[in-house]
Amino acid sequence: MRLGINGASSHSGRRSFITNLVQKGIGVRVLASFAGHKSIMVTQQYIDVNDDMKRSAVELI
Repeated sequence: MRLGINGASSHSGRRSFITNLVQKGIGVRVLASFAGHKSIMVTQQYIDVNDDMKRSAVELI
């Protein structure tokens, strides 16, 4: 069923959920468990790296 939301998919919510938790410092193994992924590599594919994440990483240096 199309809802008329361009660029959204059935995985958009999962991607947002996982990315938001990564930004709050939750580890990828915990996220994989939440998402039901057997491999953290699959979970990593859902993480959208953004400018805020990059900025925070550089500030750690």
